[in-house]
Amino acid sequence: MVILGISGNSHPRGNRWPLRWQKRINIPNAGLAKLAPDLPTKAGSPIPPFQLQFRFAAREDWRLISVVQRRERVLLRMNKPILVTGGAGFIGSNFILRWFEQEQTPLINLDKLTYAGNPRNLVSISSDDRYQFVHGDIGDRELVTRVLREQRPQAIVHFAAESHVDRSILGPDDFIQTNVVGTFNVLEQVRAYWSELSEPEQQDFRFLHVSTDEVYGSLGPSDPAFRENTPYSPNSPYSASKAASDHLVRAYHHTYGLPTLTTNCSNNYGPYQFPEKLIPLVILNARRGKPLPIYGDGQNVRDWLYVVDHCEAIGRVLAEGKPGETYNVGGWNEKKNLEIVETICGLLDDFCSQDPVVPHRNLITFVKDRPGHDRRYAIDARKIERELNWRPRETFESGIRKTILWYLENEKWVNEVTTGAYRQWIEKQYST
Repeated sequence: MVILGISGNSHPRGNRWPLRWQKRINIPNAGLAKLAPDLPTKAGSPIPPFQLQFRFAAREDWRLISVVQRRERVLLRMNKPILVTGGAGFIGSNFILRWFEQEQTPLINLDKLTYAGNPRNLVSISSDDRYQFVHGDIGDRELVTRVLREQRPQAIVHFAAESHVDRSILGPDDFIQTNVVGTFNVLEQVRAYWSELSEPEQQDFRFLHVSTDEVYGSLGPSDPAFRENTPYSPNSPYSASKAASDHLVRAYHHTYGLPTLTTNCSNNYGPYQFPEKLIPLVILNARRGKPLPIYGDGQNVRDWLYVVDHCEAIGRVLAEGKPGETYNVGGWNEKKNLEIVETICGLLDDFCSQDPVVPHRNLITFVKDRPGHDRRYAIDARKIERELNWRPRETFESGIRKTILWYLENEKWVNEVTTGAYRQWIEKQYST
């Protein structure tokens, strides 16, 4: 199996084309030998996967410019399911929806359904025979053990976490219990499960921990972007709890040999995001003619990553990442908070010219800055691009347009999460 891809300077993103422009084909031994005679293959051995990059000169003229051996780990071949924790949340539900679009492997979703967990995000796949939902807490050791032993997953993607900085400042206890103690509980039960697997199963197993760039602290205006070896310097109870969980995951790899992977992402946005976060809050408040609150002077900088791109990156790390490694996942979109809000207002002026207040930017209101507000985040995502050939498909301009249109087209979902109707549905659906 090889991967054919186009490489050339004519593409707006430089010398890499998105995966949709790549094609997988089979090339026999003889054909591969002609294309790349210097490949270190042994006689009679199966041909490993390679990435073949061609330069496009004319419609029928493809020239080989490089051959890069890639590590093969194809989740499509997995007969056993994967287990996702926190899959009813914003990123988790987007990951699951994408998973069923792209993969055939079964998936179990373990979620406590806190205020930000909404099973209706997954209604489109809820009747799929490959999907199973388990209502429960990652802090429940007996439950986690039972799920592992009964379902026998070959991989775990750990999303479950409290993630809102403001909430962590007002009440850090939930963040410590879920992000630190909860992750520890999962790791302990996974370690026990993994130790009982056969050697080939142990080698194939993966535990992928999804984390944040906030563990690295705050950057100055001219500081280089966060890299995977940037020292941790968390400044909020939320980021401190995620830093602790990152360290636990690392320790379980180096101490026990558990094949772990960690991703640290920048600010996500997109469909199904709970409206306590900046972008959905601004969209919904602007539509209703309510103030658009901006902390401080609005000059805080974040790197913005469209959630579907993030989910694709997680899938790539799960399939091809090296155990024990960390991969930063960013959108290459550094924006000031004020710029984000003004961009949303401008698009809403075009889409919703009959709203109560237009132009929507007249609703912008500067409020007192929150304690410990980091000034700038920026992600250097060259490692995942270089080693796993991943790069985001969306620019901020394309991603924010898709996001706004999604919220405008899904008013029923918006009304349910803002009125608490979905919480009433959860209590009825999962009452004991």
